[in-house]
Amino acid sequence: MTVIDLNSDLGEGFGAWPLGDDAAMLALVTSANLACGFHAGDPATLLDTAGAAVERDVRVGAQVGYRDLAGFGRRFIDMTPRDLTADVIYQIGALDGLARVRGGRVRYVKPHGALYNAVVHHEGQARAVVDAVRAYDPALPVLGLPGSVFLQTAERAGLRAVAEAFADRGYTPAGTLVPRGERGALLTDPDAIAARVLAMVEDGAVTAVDGARIPVAAESVCVHGDTPGAVAMARSVRATLDQAGIGLRPFT
Repeated sequence: MTVIDLNSDLGEGFGAWPLGDDAAMLALVTSANLACGFHAGDPATLLDTAGAAVERDVRVGAQVGYRDLAGFGRRFIDMTPRDLTADVIYQIGALDGLARVRGGRVRYVKPHGALYNAVVHHEGQARAVVDAVRAYDPALPVLGLPGSVFLQTAERAGLRAVAEAFADRGYTPAGTLVPRGERGALLTDPDAIAARVLAMVEDGAVTAVDGARIPVAAESVCVHGDTPGAVAMARSVRATLDQAGIGLRPFT
């Protein structure tokens, strides 16, 4: 039976400002990319979300990013490799401590936002993130864009590199994500998104914003938790995959 992991960015509320419906999403996904406090998420929120994930048997991943609360981690920061490596180690360790208190642990690492997009091509920052993961725990897989410098660097360093696709983000003809703010960057129709994910899983392809069909080989599919209507999208995706006989299973 064909299987796929379904992941979502969660734990992104901060103090009095909640973001998304983490409880509902945890009932639908198999892996949770939890913020680590640098781009979003406060310790109490992350402790509760990690505990809820453990209760649901959802894998906890550390979603590491730039130290950019004001910009939600979506602004590129030109950091030295030394500083970026230290920041990523710090974030993994913080979330891992919270998860362990709730009976779980960090099972993988995924860059967030601008860092995710930067390490598609930025060799120095890709290496810095890989070095951080290796230093903390070389058994941790890393999640990233297929064909990215990040995943290539991770593989060369002996890490397990897991490719992911995006249910609700537009693709360029080159296979990268359409930058937020540009036309076609974000999809919101649950039925269209579900059909798109099914095609990704069964055919290994997705339609880019120019209409071209491009290959997408992925072990995991992301539905963003902060996208408007995220829960409805995730429900539609899960129902469509269930009806097609495709199993939902964590990649780690």
